[in-house]
Amino acid sequence: MKNTIYLLLVLVLASFTTPKETITLSGKITNTEDGKIRIKGESFEKEITLNADGTFSETFPIDYIGTYTIGTAKNRTSLYLSNGTKLVLTADDKDFNTTLKFAGKGSIENQYIVEKTKVTAAITNEALYKLDEIEFLKKINEIKSSILALYDKTKFSDNNFKEKEAKNITYLEQLYLLNYPSYHTHYAKIEGFKASESFPKFDDKINLDDDADYLFSNTYKQIVNAKFNKNIEAQLANEEELTAKFALPLIKTIKSQNIKNALVQNLSYEVSAGNIDAEKLYNELILLSTDTKFKENLTLKFSKIKTLAIGKPSPKFDYENHKGGKTSLESLKGKYVYVDVWATWCGPCRKEIPSLKKVEEQYHGKNIEFVSISIDALKDHEKWNKFVTEKQLGGIQLFADKDWNSQFVKEYAIDGIPRFILIGPNGDIISADAPRPSDPKLVDLFNNMKI
Repeated sequence: MKNTIYLLLVLVLASFTTPKETITLSGKITNTEDGKIRIKGESFEKEITLNADGTFSETFPIDYIGTYTIGTAKNRTSLYLSNGTKLVLTADDKDFNTTLKFAGKGSIENQYIVEKTKVTAAITNEALYKLDEIEFLKKINEIKSSILALYDKTKFSDNNFKEKEAKNITYLEQLYLLNYPSYHTHYAKIEGFKASESFPKFDDKINLDDDADYLFSNTYKQIVNAKFNKNIEAQLANEEELTAKFALPLIKTIKSQNIKNALVQNLSYEVSAGNIDAEKLYNELILLSTDTKFKENLTLKFSKIKTLAIGKPSPKFDYENHKGGKTSLESLKGKYVYVDVWATWCGPCRKEIPSLKKVEEQYHGKNIEFVSISIDALKDHEKWNKFVTEKQLGGIQLFADKDWNSQFVKEYAIDGIPRFILIGPNGDIISADAPRPSDPKLVDLFNNMKI
């Protein structure tokens, strides 16, 4: 009897379990930096080590039918995977997008993606969104017409792809329209720009909670994220206000678990040393997400945050100094140390520079050192060097050894910049997430410390 019950239980569970599709990828990718390629999807990651000559062949299960990304350390592209996909791909990483070719089952759809990308990449975002309304609408109509011509002449072998891609072309046009006001403001440098009354409005009838479209279309993903963020921004009192209190109630109403997982990941930034409600937010995000990898990483981050309490010994640094040699935290013992973790490519970081210079001048000769640690990539070392010189940056200018993977950055659980930290004369943490130079609270903090 027990065996019979057990067998029935197995059969019932099996009936509710969707078997994963198995696909095969093979081919040859030459001139990669690290000899690896990576396939990523929603809550999915797969790393393949290439043979010495760049060849590879792997058969593995995928989580869903839809769009993934495949890439090397330098390049990446979209990849459509479906039932029994058996793709052969070849590329030279030195000229990835031009040399990428597909063969085998699924090659027609993926080669279409390559050709479609060439159409959209023919004009940069800056060139496109700088255009005035009339020229912009003319250009996106040209882009859509070119893609439709490509779509019509392609003899697709996958009906699911063909059906979804028809909607995807419409989504692309809608994304352009949605982005235009804010992107035109940025690229044309027109503060307070608003589109005219005659400018086409975004189609608000689009369902923003469609799981299948989310798994298929990167464009749809961008629309979902953009609309969600605009909704939240409209409720914020200022840029410094945390978004979780507005975002969490909205996320809980979403039916698609994949969309939930993605939006939850965006909130993980606020699980930080400077958030007094970090533990509460951490618990909420863990409950909302089904992404195992994300939850593991968030738990690791939260564990580190708990070690960054006031009075705890600060993680150390010992990095290259712009003026020569290296500078360590230990060498600054006896002084307060205000650390700015930044990068030359970071707009908000650069925005803080004038305020940082003013604070440095105000506290010149006081018992405090201002240390800026760049997490620019090693390839941008000369760019950093030139930036520091040309902008006449003050304080102690350091270059981290492994950008985001530098030990100091990881131990402070930094996943967004700029980040400011205040360390006491004895090397203990005063604030693991200190006020920015532009925030009057920073001077108040310094005065309380009697610096």
